[in-house]
Amino acid sequence: MFAGLQELGVANGEDLKETLTNCTEPLKAIEQFQTENGVLLPSLQSALPFLDLHGTPRLEFHQSVFDELREKLLERVSAIASEGKVEERYKKLEDLLEKSFSLVKMPSIQPVVMCVMKHLPKVPEKKLKLVMADKDLYKACAVEVKRQIWQDNQALFGDEVSPLLKQYILEKENTLFSSDLSVLHNFFSPSPKTRRQGEVVQKLTQMIGKNVKLYDMVLQFLRTLFLRTRNVHYCTLRAELLMSLHDLDISEICTVDPCHKFTWCLDACIREKFVDNKRARELQGFLDGVKKGQEQVLGDLSMILCDPFAINTLALSTIRHLQELVGQDTIPRESPDLLLLLRMLSLGQGAWDMIDSQVFREPKMEHELITKFLPMLMSFVVDDYTFNVDQKLPSEEKGPIPYPSIIPEAFTKFLQEHRIACEVGLYYILHITKQRNKNAFLRLLPALVETFSDLAFSDIFLHLLTGNLTLLADEFALEDFCTSLFDGFFLTACSRKENVHRHVLRLLLHLHHKVAPAKLESLQKALEPTKQSGEAVKDLYNQLSEKLELRKPSPAQVAETPSMELTLPTVPTPASL
Repeated sequence: MFAGLQELGVANGEDLKETLTNCTEPLKAIEQFQTENGVLLPSLQSALPFLDLHGTPRLEFHQSVFDELREKLLERVSAIASEGKVEERYKKLEDLLEKSFSLVKMPSIQPVVMCVMKHLPKVPEKKLKLVMADKDLYKACAVEVKRQIWQDNQALFGDEVSPLLKQYILEKENTLFSSDLSVLHNFFSPSPKTRRQGEVVQKLTQMIGKNVKLYDMVLQFLRTLFLRTRNVHYCTLRAELLMSLHDLDISEICTVDPCHKFTWCLDACIREKFVDNKRARELQGFLDGVKKGQEQVLGDLSMILCDPFAINTLALSTIRHLQELVGQDTIPRESPDLLLLLRMLSLGQGAWDMIDSQVFREPKMEHELITKFLPMLMSFVVDDYTFNVDQKLPSEEKGPIPYPSIIPEAFTKFLQEHRIACEVGLYYILHITKQRNKNAFLRLLPALVETFSDLAFSDIFLHLLTGNLTLLADEFALEDFCTSLFDGFFLTACSRKENVHRHVLRLLLHLHHKVAPAKLESLQKALEPTKQSGEAVKDLYNQLSEKLELRKPSPAQVAETPSMELTLPTVPTPASL
């Protein structure tokens, strides 16, 4: 409580104890101690007895004076930090720190010492080490002081950042497994600016401040974790962190990050969920502007393009461009904008391989993707247009054209062997589901059972698919539809992929009332958790079982249901009255 007072020549509780122990007249000793160590203001001495008359203890008075002086001192320290020449003000603060640091462990004085350190751009290393060595002091010091400690202690900074990164990933996963299924409110609904107001991004932004070294450390943590886990949410955080610093106009960092302008432009595209012609030219300019010897920047650009929000925007734009090309009678290889979208998709999807191999060059575009796969997708669009036009014709003019049910073998092969084709193909299936195009959906669904790296069973795709399937809610009453969807797709992976099990249960929790009772019963049996199933699966299954139990009529209700064959009483006619 009185730590450091002796070093400054100020009497403390121990001095009073010693005085009272060795004196013959304690009252006189106490009076002398009060006189020597009280507020040295002559006019105050005659006023103090008035406080005694009002029953105000001297401790309360002195504490009040002390608190007031401390507030004035804190204000003065802040004023010194903003007044006069830089060298002069920092010299004053350094002198003040030197005089007051011995009191840093004294709770009542500690805020003043911490305030002085906070305003010093470079606290003496010896004092930083003393703060770092004491857990209580480290916890009490301002983030401005902690930054100075962190920049030379990567392990300590990592310990501070690690819980935030875990929290961030958990929040993303919780959103993907949200109990709400909706087309309008899904994982990609929040705008970029809303997302970066999140707690983790804001805390990291504050921890970094304007410190380039700390920013580089965070980026290195994100690269390492991305390599270790392949979790693409770390790519999202990399982009969100840069744009959060951009929002605060932290030029010290934004000007030295070579990805800043590219990320800023891409952020605008993500906000609109579309890459327009003007921004496409800007993005292409950034990619083409990577000079020889600076290829390493491609690693960071690929990580930013690997962000699921970027992939979502690029894939949606690709599908939109393909539809426009059908109307323009243009083939994919003749569209520069489409080729650029594929180039960025390819760079994003190759991020892990590039960072892992440290070979910084753009992946080669697969020729067959442009000459065979995309024209095949366009032919599916034409099939839909043809069928829809045929359905609108008068019955006598209709041709006997059933909806095509066969999937070209090449389509299935592309989805299995080519990552970019698989990504675009999955987004096309999401597109037709959102259009409530049941025929096209059932036609292409079998191709999803085996895809490149099981992308069709990834959380992001299943999150979007289950949301879009709510638009086809009425189809769940049909046996054929449920058999194709559940038996032909979902249940093929439930036993080996717990995330698929969770997404199916989410879907049934939302749409169980639409499914035929017999089918629902068989699904309930098929989806029963095993001993190895996680708590999340068991919890969802229990919720579903409870809902289904509530829908069953009770035995009493069944017994009381009147028979429809009861004889009706005879009602006399007006003539017989």
